[in-house]
Amino acid sequence: MADVQQIIKDVTVVYGKERKALMPILQAVVKTKNYLDDQDLISIAKALDLSAAEVFGTASFYTFLDTVPRGKNVIRVCKTISCHMAGKDEIIHAIEDTLKVKTGQTSVDGKFTLLSANCLGWCHKGPVMLINDKVFPELTAEKAIEILQKYQEED
Repeated sequence: MADVQQIIKDVTVVYGKERKALMPILQAVVKTKNYLDDQDLISIAKALDLSAAEVFGTASFYTFLDTVPRGKNVIRVCKTISCHMAGKDEIIHAIEDTLKVKTGQTSVDGKFTLLSANCLGWCHKGPVMLINDKVFPELTAEKAIEILQKYQEED
């Protein structure tokens, strides 16, 4: 498992121990562990001399800074009106059926978490999903299933 103390140390070398280091540290921990637990938030607060409430408030405000464990592959499907009109419900149903999960859940094997996102910034190419950091635009249900199958084969 990731050493949060080392992450904090590495990031503060670049950003110092000021408030401006908070987001880069939170992002680095999530990139390494896939989420932030209470101990991580407390450690970050101590390192930056911030209140735990301020650190938790920041972490819980941002959608991509998860404060609960997620699967190895986090799938986010855009739920904006443009993606909705382009067929995002079909995409979500196909993913739910393929992975045997509902939106907000993690698969039993821990490989996938399915979430919805307010906007992924690809409205002109919807419906769109993001798996970890990779964008998949102009989806159909069939394309979404093919993509998931490739991720399943990798593990």
